[in-house]
Amino acid sequence: MTDAASLLSDLAAGRHDPRALMADTLDRIAGSDLNAVVSLRNRDDLLAEASHPRPGPLSGLPMAVKDLADTAGIRTTYGHPTFADHVPTADGPTAAALRGAGAILIGKTNTPEFGLGSHTFNSVHGTTLNPWDRTRSAGGSSGGAGAALAARLLHLADGSDMMGSLRNPAAWNNVFGLRPTHGLVPSAPVGDPVLHPLSTDGPMARTPDDLELLLRVLAPSYRADAPRAPRIGWLADWGGAYPMEEGVLALCEAALDGLADPVAPPMKASDLWTSWTILRSFAIWQKMKPLWTDAFAAASKPALHWEVERGRMLTLDDVTRASAIRATWARRFDAMEVDVIALPSAQCFAFDATLDWPDAIGGVPMDTYHRWMEVVVPASLIGVPAISVPVGFHHDLPMGVQLIARRGRDSDLIHLARRMHAARPWADRVPS
Repeated sequence: MTDAASLLSDLAAGRHDPRALMADTLDRIAGSDLNAVVSLRNRDDLLAEASHPRPGPLSGLPMAVKDLADTAGIRTTYGHPTFADHVPTADGPTAAALRGAGAILIGKTNTPEFGLGSHTFNSVHGTTLNPWDRTRSAGGSSGGAGAALAARLLHLADGSDMMGSLRNPAAWNNVFGLRPTHGLVPSAPVGDPVLHPLSTDGPMARTPDDLELLLRVLAPSYRADAPRAPRIGWLADWGGAYPMEEGVLALCEAALDGLADPVAPPMKASDLWTSWTILRSFAIWQKMKPLWTDAFAAASKPALHWEVERGRMLTLDDVTRASAIRATWARRFDAMEVDVIALPSAQCFAFDATLDWPDAIGGVPMDTYHRWMEVVVPASLIGVPAISVPVGFHHDLPMGVQLIARRGRDSDLIHLARRMHAARPWADRVPS
């Protein structure tokens, strides 16, 4: 399958028929056993829409939107049984941007319940499998998006990232995922966008050029800077604070050879975790509070209960303390003598899809449903851009390295991804 940029050029020039592209896309999804794309629209309606696509930079391109994002006229479940038959009447910002750019929305990509946990399973649509090993997880919460890209079911995919949800599934599916600077991609005008900038939408793709193409659609204010050679600091396992499965660090170190130098951890990982878990639980409880009836709670999975129970017990002093830790980390990150820090995108390779989450990494027990994802917290906590770049395979399972830059330096990360992809084009590899 060609890259998105080339395909869109062919569509615009009349060298490729959008109706034929739609038929081929729907056939590939129908023949897939990954359960990555769900809530598909009627085939005849989609073929009719493809016959007369809207103009724009994505004109005629079939796309499925993550099932956390509202899509007018298309079932949007958030992975929760209460919303199994929910069909929004209006698009959210991401769907609106895609439609406005001429994309044809064919359905949704699967996600865990309300995006909690980096393993895409829910009681509405079931489990999304990893195209590199169908006994393993595709990651999450943008797991459907990552698997669909890797399996060549889609050319581009949107995702969202609160705690690594654009980075972990990108690593496990051998594609690129960018968590943009918080605020670069417009979000729905609800809640306080300053107090808790934890989650953001962003692009996933199989090439850095495609990633930037979709970023321009999702974030009209994005402007690419001229390429430069940023100084990269390799933080590995944060001085031993983050347990790593064997093979993860070796792949990342090999990919960064000649690009990065080791640096010491600038702050205690335990402080970042304390701040993160408080702010995350507080934000989730505030979002869930209007929905939290006995019936809704009874239909919800344990991870959501864990967050809600923690969130409802928090005090103003707790939130103030967590915010102070976050402010300290932001200052220390800005004061570092490197422009980019590098960490693995995940602490383990894709695990058994029948598990809820891994109970241990490297012999170290995981004490929460998301502790095994702790390596993504440094970027998420302060809303800075982070990209996952494929770095190769260990026992046929892919991994990625996470590059984290200062606010507004998103294009530096895309330039770095281009450089690494040109040197070692791991993302060109196709699963069997």
